[in-house]
Amino acid sequence: MKPVIIAFFAHGHENIQATHETTFEVTKETTLTKRGDCIIAVEATKGAADLPLEFKEAARKKGAQITITIEAGELREIVRTKGSPRLLFTHPTDLVVRKTDYVCGRTLAIRADKAASDLS
Repeated sequence: MKPVIIAFFAHGHENIQATHETTFEVTKETTLTKRGDCIIAVEATKGAADLPLEFKEAARKKGAQITITIEAGELREIVRTKGSPRLLFTHPTDLVVRKTDYVCGRTLAIRADKAASDLS
């Protein structure tokens, strides 16, 4: 199967803590409280609903593997995850990557090998 590559941009925020142990999130929202401990970036150019159909279809295939590359300045993180036929991709602002199998409209990928607290 041919790889599907998508790219989007987001920004940091003074309230980012990135301490959550099972998820990380990128959001299109511009504000962030300290309660959002899974959020690693704001002002994203995409939410789950904005992802291309080609990506959604590929991610929903049984056994789909998703590799996420996060770059910020000189830092680079690779997160290995899985797709699922249960992925919905309906949320207008959020993208959540989970270590668990939980799926909702915000979920980008499951069974991730890293969460917010694991990132550099």
